[in-house]
Amino acid sequence: MLTINRLQEKLRAGQQVFGLIATIPAALTVEMIGHAGYDFVIIDMEHVMINPETVEHMIRAAEAAQITPLVRVPEVDAKEILRVLDSGAQGIVVPHVESRRQMEELVQAAQYSPVGKRSLNSGRPAAFGKGSLVDYVRQANERIMLVPMIESRLGVERIADILSVPGLGMVLEGAADLSQSYGVPWQTDAAIVQEGLCRVWEASREARIPYCAIPRKPGEYTAWVEQGVHAFVLGDERGIAFRALQARRSNLC
Repeated sequence: MLTINRLQEKLRAGQQVFGLIATIPAALTVEMIGHAGYDFVIIDMEHVMINPETVEHMIRAAEAAQITPLVRVPEVDAKEILRVLDSGAQGIVVPHVESRRQMEELVQAAQYSPVGKRSLNSGRPAAFGKGSLVDYVRQANERIMLVPMIESRLGVERIADILSVPGLGMVLEGAADLSQSYGVPWQTDAAIVQEGLCRVWEASREARIPYCAIPRKPGEYTAWVEQGVHAFVLGDERGIAFRALQARRSNLC
């Protein structure tokens, strides 16, 4: 059911928050992420084959572990966003955002009237109608986070316009695809990529929208903290598990 969005509350209080992208379609790993001390999880529907029931179980696991479940959808699809939110997601992450129109469409899909056009439902986020549905609608509009990912040259160029849409809860960088957009694939530390990230951060600061960084190399986390950034995604659990497996095997030899 819809509860207080802990990620949202911590960001508003200026507290540091840490999240992971969940790429393994299993509720167990989400529960592990929560008990490992993370604040939020981004369940990935963009790069992962995953069925709706599994998404709902992963959201339920996040609730049990008391971390905020966000879901990354492949695109702004009103019907898919509706099902994800009706499953209990507390936020929607949209990849490859390049225009204000995409964000306006997201607001319309994810928010109830009078802000948007999300279809009314009294399912599990509303505790199946146990309380006032009028209050639920208001709370849902207040607590659902809308998060654009900026992953292209065009997105960087239009960042101020994108972030001018009311109701955005955080902006997430996407340096990997951004590097490809700039013609330097996987070179996330290239000067042109770092300049793009800085432009997004500066625009987010101007718009007073929390910026979420993804530290990839030693020193990047500290550098962002010194710039006043409080939100971080520390990769995905699949990559972390793979490196841990490699290290475990190597340490025996």
